[in-house]
Amino acid sequence: MDESGNEAMPQTLSILGMDVTPRRSFATITWRPTTTHDDTEFQALYEPLDGVERLERYQPGGYHPIQIGDQFHGRYRVIHKLGHGSYSTMWVAQDEQKKKLVALKICTARSNSNEVNIISALTHPRFPVTNDSGKAMISSILDTFTVHGPNGTHACHITTPARASLSGLKDGSWIRLFQLDVARALAAQLVLAADYLHTQGFKFGAPEPEPVIHLDEKPLPPGVPSHGIVPLWLGAASEKITLPEARILLTDFGESFSCSDPKELKYESRTPLVIRPPECRFEPHKPLSYVSDIWTLACTIWSIIAQRPLFEGFLATEDDMTREHVDTLGILPLEWWRGWEARREKFTEDGRPINRNPFRSWSDRFEDSVQQPRRQEGMPVLGDDERDAIFDMLRPMLAFRPEERCTTKQILESEWMVKWALPAYEKIPRSDQ
Repeated sequence: MDESGNEAMPQTLSILGMDVTPRRSFATITWRPTTTHDDTEFQALYEPLDGVERLERYQPGGYHPIQIGDQFHGRYRVIHKLGHGSYSTMWVAQDEQKKKLVALKICTARSNSNEVNIISALTHPRFPVTNDSGKAMISSILDTFTVHGPNGTHACHITTPARASLSGLKDGSWIRLFQLDVARALAAQLVLAADYLHTQGFKFGAPEPEPVIHLDEKPLPPGVPSHGIVPLWLGAASEKITLPEARILLTDFGESFSCSDPKELKYESRTPLVIRPPECRFEPHKPLSYVSDIWTLACTIWSIIAQRPLFEGFLATEDDMTREHVDTLGILPLEWWRGWEARREKFTEDGRPINRNPFRSWSDRFEDSVQQPRRQEGMPVLGDDERDAIFDMLRPMLAFRPEERCTTKQILESEWMVKWALPAYEKIPRSDQ
């Protein structure tokens, strides 16, 4: 409990294109894009606020306006903000009946509200469960209700609150590295969680209000809040996270869907470009499936271990990312290679770079992004055996042809998982679960 009698915020984390939450010693992972092309649909109407959602989304069909102190469903009082996505805003609320903190998610009026059904299916599995660890990483829905407001009707649900995203923890650090055992344990849980989703048939401070100002000084419409709220920061520098704090909890399933239901198939990926699989570009007529997750999973594991992402992509275009893929992994499948128009400006026919330095190989990237930064900070580096085992695990996860990628079961059986990652995960104390 804190000074006011409220329950203290649990220790929670979250990850990159995914969000990760520890319960007291816990992290949460969700497959959610950090930015989407949807933002380009809105004409700027308000002065932008750093760290705050696009205020232009407060329109019919969009976000529900919320202020600190608002109460929902007769019991949940908003006390701070956790964050936002393209289809929802997330808040810390006090459950005034049970006297504890909860996470309140309020979806946009036009969003698909199937997330609650997906989480319910995962917490009450339809198929036999051999991976109990993966099931334990799913955040349960504590309550659901709807809100009617000036922008429409909004689906809402209550879950356990999270502390910070793993990408946020890296952003809070100058060196952007996790301790080795923490990185191993997080990667192990990430694979266990992805394996569980695939088994069940799914792809996977005080508030500081800032006034909202209309650019042409007009009065604000009724569906726009008078103030924007910057999300609270409860994180720490990534290298300060300890093994007991490194537990993952999956919370956000807004983009998840069932691969077995023909009516739910998706062809467009909203995964951030730097971790988006290449088939999304070169085979757009084929539906996304579990193997698309495997590529993203590999990129995320790399980012947990390394200081920088495997594929560099600040303000990158699709051509920039494809160039990164070829530099790292070699020439694309022939039909993709021939169909890639920008190839002629970037590579010779046999894949050598044109008018630039030689490509940064897989080994170069590992040395630059994993080993060298750790040496500079006096942190342990990975031995040759562990490095080779990571390569052997990640390389088939990053096969260009989706059908050639390994499964989550095969990843869990890989040498790195068996000898390094899973043993680190097993060291996490269980007494607080």
